[in-house]
Amino acid sequence: MEYLYDKLIKYREEDIYPMHMPGHKRNLELMDMVNPYAIDITEIDGFDNLHDAEEILLDNMEEAAQLYHAEHTHYLINGSTSGLLVSIAACTKKGDTVLVARNCHKAVYHAIFLNELVPIYLYPEVDDDYGIHKGITPEQVKKELEENPDIKMVLLTSPTYEGIVSDIREIASVVHSYNIPLIVDEAHGAHLGFSKDFPENSVTCGADLVIHSVHKTLPAFTQTALLHSNGSLVDYDKIKMYLQIYQTSSPSYVLMSGISNCIRIIKEQGRQLFEEYYQNLREFYQACNKLKHLEVYQPIKLQEEKRPFAFDPSKILIFTHHSSINGIELYEMLLNRYRIQCEMVSKNYVLAMTSLADTKEGFNRLLAALLDIDRNISRENKQEQTTLFYVTDLRLALTPYEAYNLRKESIIIDESIGNIAAEYIYLYPPGIPLVVPGEEITKEIISRIKEYKKAGLHIKGMKDHDNETILVVGEE
Repeated sequence: MEYLYDKLIKYREEDIYPMHMPGHKRNLELMDMVNPYAIDITEIDGFDNLHDAEEILLDNMEEAAQLYHAEHTHYLINGSTSGLLVSIAACTKKGDTVLVARNCHKAVYHAIFLNELVPIYLYPEVDDDYGIHKGITPEQVKKELEENPDIKMVLLTSPTYEGIVSDIREIASVVHSYNIPLIVDEAHGAHLGFSKDFPENSVTCGADLVIHSVHKTLPAFTQTALLHSNGSLVDYDKIKMYLQIYQTSSPSYVLMSGISNCIRIIKEQGRQLFEEYYQNLREFYQACNKLKHLEVYQPIKLQEEKRPFAFDPSKILIFTHHSSINGIELYEMLLNRYRIQCEMVSKNYVLAMTSLADTKEGFNRLLAALLDIDRNISRENKQEQTTLFYVTDLRLALTPYEAYNLRKESIIIDESIGNIAAEYIYLYPPGIPLVVPGEEITKEIISRIKEYKKAGLHIKGMKDHDNETILVVGEE
């Protein structure tokens, strides 16, 4: 019997560099900490209570609010997932209509289900050159709000998993003209707004509720996050109530101290750390111009082309669509030959996640690996582009709540065309649904699922782990 703790200790001793979250990157020089058991306590005298903070936790959360320019900030020790569940519940009532980006995380769909909401989806366009999604535009939001006056709130993801940043400032202006709140899932953007070299964060751009996963891109423990609130469009008392519902009543002081220490690091060392971080990124991107077959998504080039979205340079996207290998082969080469563990793989690219805790040696190691691989492959112009997840507008026949609570039956996936899905299908990571319960299954989505499976990508959510059958709404 192998125990998880022992396996983690063995892994720590291996020479594998983490180009993935969490953002502390196991950088012990930056994150010097005592044995966590030595500071693992409960709500004893002098250490406050997260759910009724009046002392040190209140002071620490107010400091975080000042740092992010929010009116209120709450610690989340159940991850951004809890922040999304809280935010959506606080902004809606049972049966409300909501406008959400279709590329949202599965936690958003769980909130839609739990609150029996009626979703209207915004579909981001696809960048045909790279096969990734662009941001949501203000024009898209305005059009849907004009056509659907019953919408009670808007929720977007920005930046996306790949680092695409929507124009939140303009979108917030549009949404507020209808006197409804804007929620931004900025889980991948906790580091934004602290340097002119990175896009602004959504708090300063006018969003009413913003969720940050500090563990994704800042030096903090996994599952730690922040919920920021601004303005009067959302009832603050509701936020506090739902925080008690969706967060554990036994919050970890180890995790909360990790958030507190992360905020202190940004406050006291942030300027220097971000300067060094961006310098490392800039040198890396410049050196990637030497690549002949692989291609790294270049933020400077995108600015010159005036593309209609911003890009977070912390996300390194390495494309294989002009080379003789695919994304999965590149991912495996980086891990097995060069001992670099990347965050995610798709058919045509690999995502390496960086943070201010990455070392110069770490960037150089990734660069050297890419240059070496590039020298040993050939150029090949592939005709097809494969997006990370499905973006075509599937017909919403039932709400997720309705579909999930009707009788279900399992049928062979090839025979499911025209049926109504009764389960989620998504790629993980990043956890964005390809199919949501209540949507009509099409021939195209079945072909896409088969394509992903053939490519070796991880399809999750289906009861049948072999992905041969799918749960659909049965006949009464």
